[in-house]
Amino acid sequence: MQDHLNDPVWKQAIAGSQMLLVAFGALVLMPLITGLDPNVALFTAGIGTLIFHIVTGGQIPIFLASSFAFIAPIIAAKSRFGLEETLGGLMAAGILYIILSGAIRLRGNGFITRLLPPVVIGPVIMVIGLGLAPVAVHMASGRTGDGAEQLVPYDTAIWIAMISLTVTVIMAVWSSGIFRLIPIMFGIIVGYVLSAIAGIVDLSPITNAPWFATPNFVAPEFSWAAILFMIPVAIAPAIEHIGDILAIGTVTRKNYLEKPGLHRTLLGDGLATSAAAALGGPPNTTYSEVTGAVVLTKNFNPKVMIWAACIAIVLAFVGKFGAALQTIPAPVMGGILCLLFGSIAVVGLNTLIRHQVDLSQARNLVIVAITLVFGIGGMAIGNIEGIALCAVVAIALNLILPGSGEAWGKKIHEHDTL
Repeated sequence: MQDHLNDPVWKQAIAGSQMLLVAFGALVLMPLITGLDPNVALFTAGIGTLIFHIVTGGQIPIFLASSFAFIAPIIAAKSRFGLEETLGGLMAAGILYIILSGAIRLRGNGFITRLLPPVVIGPVIMVIGLGLAPVAVHMASGRTGDGAEQLVPYDTAIWIAMISLTVTVIMAVWSSGIFRLIPIMFGIIVGYVLSAIAGIVDLSPITNAPWFATPNFVAPEFSWAAILFMIPVAIAPAIEHIGDILAIGTVTRKNYLEKPGLHRTLLGDGLATSAAAALGGPPNTTYSEVTGAVVLTKNFNPKVMIWAACIAIVLAFVGKFGAALQTIPAPVMGGILCLLFGSIAVVGLNTLIRHQVDLSQARNLVIVAITLVFGIGGMAIGNIEGIALCAVVAIALNLILPGSGEAWGKKIHEHDTL
């Protein structure tokens, strides 16, 4: 099997550009939705990826970038604590990964499986996607993400949003090759052109922006309220990380859980997330889209991801590039997010199905039901609410409620996961 390990440098650089292109749509959408600087997100995705490869010895073809799991918590935390304290909470979330990494090193991989079985993780991931559904609908309707302000007339917005969504779906389902991996890019381009024709694109920020500019880095501040609010949210992305490491291992036919080890990959992810938050960027996570590109190109050379990271860092200093990203109208993003947020919920549902979790068992039904209602309904107890609260409740119920090993999911019971 060709792995491209001996490719010349120029070929590695081109392959790295392609990997960044695959990740690009989701990478910049996340900061645009949460009000963070997309140039900072590009920079911290690059730095985070480099940190990950240093920690893991450059053995895994993985790219790290903005995590969608943190969108709702960041929006909620910014309104409650402000940006700086929110970033402090995100740094603490990265530290949780580091603590989990240490626990795995001491206790082994099975520790995570017992603490966070599919019956816990599935509904929490579903909450992340379904809880964000109103944001997508508001933006598709021409409003701000919270629905407070009408930015674009509804009739204009809904047409642009639905066409952007349709183009994204067509490219995701019917296109082939590398084009199938960048449906978001096509949706944004078509939506942007339609928006320009409709006269709802303001190009003045691009004109006024310099060609070269330092990203708008922001230093974090720390408060216990913001930290306690954000830490539980990190549980679902930690499990997503494990799933991605398993997936890329299946593709390359290597067991990365053993070498370099799950404790090192989780440590790299945690350090990358904390480093991103320290600079004002969104939390990092491993990108499944890039794993798909690795499958398609059969390019298993980890150096390609280092090139992708370096190119992202360079782009972060192009001022007009970041300004252009910020001119993307809300309806364009909203239409595409209708698919992306729904896809997150489906990943959670698939987690339950793939691991054969028996929802006819009372304990499983209780865990999933309460988790979904608490999370989607925005239940708050003290300083913990939404995704954070439902993650804590799901873990607690799983540990407290009685049930046979089968109740955790047949795949887990048969030691078929890790």
